[in-house]
Amino acid sequence: MKKLAIFYTLTALFFILTPSAFAQSADVAKVQTFIQSVIQVLVTLAGLVSAGFFVWGGVGYITSSGNPESLDRSKKTIFYSAIGLAIVLGAFVLSNIVSQLAGSAFGTATGN
Repeated sequence: MKKLAIFYTLTALFFILTPSAFAQSADVAKVQTFIQSVIQVLVTLAGLVSAGFFVWGGVGYITSSGNPESLDRSKKTIFYSAIGLAIVLGAFVLSNIVSQLAGSAFGTATGN
């Protein structure tokens, strides 16, 4: 138990006492820009897929012809595509917030 406490203490001291110059700001900015680009592409693709499922569910809803099973399946398709789109947009907003916080912490704010 004492060895574990000593290990945690030394680890904490290492992180406290080490200089923050280990990360070069130019490299961090490149990584940040790359990750933002990947996230934007994924959000765009997710939006297109969601729009496709909205259309699929809408066509199924219109052409259900009173069939309760088809109507229910189409409603679920529209509902779940809306939930998926909301999750993707929430993740996009959250990633932008984290990116801005990381940029201000590392001094590489890209001005998105």
